[in-house]
Amino acid sequence: MYRILAPLLLTLSLLAPSVAAETLERVVAVVNDEAVLASDLEREMRTVRQQLQQQGVQPPSQEVLEKQVLDRLITQQLQLQMAERTRIQVDDVTLNRALQDIASRNNLSLEEFREVLERDGIDYAAFREDIRDEITISRLQQRRVQQEVQVTDKEVENHLDNLRAQGSLDEEYRLRHILVEVPEAASPDEVEAAREKAASLREQIVEEETDFARLATRESDGQNALEGGDLGWRRGGRLPEALAEAAQGLEAGGISEVVRSPSGFHLLKLEEQRTTGGDTEEQTRVRHILLTGNDARSQAQRLYREIEGGADFAELAEEHSEDPGSAEKGGDLGWVGSGTMASDFEAVMEELDPGEVSEPFETQFGWHIARVEDRRRQAAGMESRRNEARELIRQRKSEETIDRWLRQLRAEAYIERRLGE
Repeated sequence: MYRILAPLLLTLSLLAPSVAAETLERVVAVVNDEAVLASDLEREMRTVRQQLQQQGVQPPSQEVLEKQVLDRLITQQLQLQMAERTRIQVDDVTLNRALQDIASRNNLSLEEFREVLERDGIDYAAFREDIRDEITISRLQQRRVQQEVQVTDKEVENHLDNLRAQGSLDEEYRLRHILVEVPEAASPDEVEAAREKAASLREQIVEEETDFARLATRESDGQNALEGGDLGWRRGGRLPEALAEAAQGLEAGGISEVVRSPSGFHLLKLEEQRTTGGDTEEQTRVRHILLTGNDARSQAQRLYREIEGGADFAELAEEHSEDPGSAEKGGDLGWVGSGTMASDFEAVMEELDPGEVSEPFETQFGWHIARVEDRRRQAAGMESRRNEARELIRQRKSEETIDRWLRQLRAEAYIERRLGE
């Protein structure tokens, strides 16, 4: 199991009002053969401004914010086009379940949630389609990750050895990040220009005391730019090796030197650092079957009926599961501690008693059936650390894979920006 990008579902506090009817429906960008409209841009701009306000980050100028938000919309459009070509679809049953989940998080029924949206001037039908798009993109990214990401036992042991050598086995970092992207097949002049820009940004932060978060929002090419570059809490193992080394050398409030990676040049700011872990933890031994694709739900229901009828869970997992890390082991994920698995998977797992099998359920990765084998409370030993390390490496590789793939998508697409026309 692994997590990629964080879920994009919006809470009520971040919902943006509908664009006023008088907004001109002009085209602000062309992505391959499809248009991005001014109303799409304005709606996303309103949401981003509210997000930045909640985070206490001063938004950049209108011109800069428009550029950043338009780049995000272009990237979304490219992914939706790819999803359509590869026939990834989200049915209404799945969509309604996601909407019900959003409503529940806000302590509302689905009907009450709809009424709140409409009272705030938000078109419910458009909101539904936004959520459908987010689920579609999540599935598309997950498919890409499944095709490319594998974690070997040797990588796990090397990771743990490195953390021991650095004395940071239990360290977590809350970081902000600025990326100056280097294009695919960049010329030496382009690489040098990117390096000089990153150095200039660092100078603005260190010598001119420019706010890191605001500069990230204005200048970063990273996926977290519109969140002020906030990466949240990260274990060192979730960062590329060069960035992890840069983070470990910082004190709270410190700014890294310019760091080079295949995607470009980076700056990091360490907001906070903490030591995690404890003397004991509750662990669960769990198996699962993962299914993806347009017929995953019906296939999961069929396998569930077979399990209810007495079929062997491990045999079905080995034959049908699409999780390459566990299928050959009969779906066995080993002993996992709290916080190791994706939150929606863990929520179902925690409700099961030993020996109990879940009904089919969906996460952003696909449809699952889970079986809890046993539970125990014990010292956080090496088996737990290995499972955690495997998950951290998978997350890091997943993020790197998606980042590389999105850069390739943009490089190969026809993109025409028409802002200012």
